[in-house]
Amino acid sequence: MDLALGNYLDFSTPSGGKVYHFQNFYINKTATYSGNVYSFLPFGFSGVTVNRAGDNVEATLVFPNNDISRAWGLNAVQDLWIATVLVMILDPDNANNPSLMHRYVGQVSNGNWDETSLQLRLDTVLDAVGTDVPMRRLTQQLVGAIPVSNNVRLR
Repeated sequence: MDLALGNYLDFSTPSGGKVYHFQNFYINKTATYSGNVYSFLPFGFSGVTVNRAGDNVEATLVFPNNDISRAWGLNAVQDLWIATVLVMILDPDNANNPSLMHRYVGQVSNGNWDETSLQLRLDTVLDAVGTDVPMRRLTQQLVGAIPVSNNVRLR
């Protein structure tokens, strides 16, 4: 049994309305995951880059440049769409049996295009240095007790 890596992409508005569902592995086919149907779209996901200080968490999505992608790409930047990228372990022969390896959620903050590609930059909502932290105070009621150990990991 062969396994491969692919990406599933959900675009939604900040209010939570779903806009698009794409996948970049099964060419000219659809795939289903968690009740959503993902259409094929060739795109690339750069993954997450973090600098040594941990204050620059960003990723990039790359799409083919055409009239259609420029139209919704402009909407994504102007309306600050939320992109959820699911890095999946896939069976090349069966589009209905994916396994989630990693989930990245970011907000479209910038975009540009050249002759061949459209790039959308994604920033995390918790990038406290590069952008603003959401206006919410963290209390014990929201997040629980403060850890008493220095062995804390973010997931």
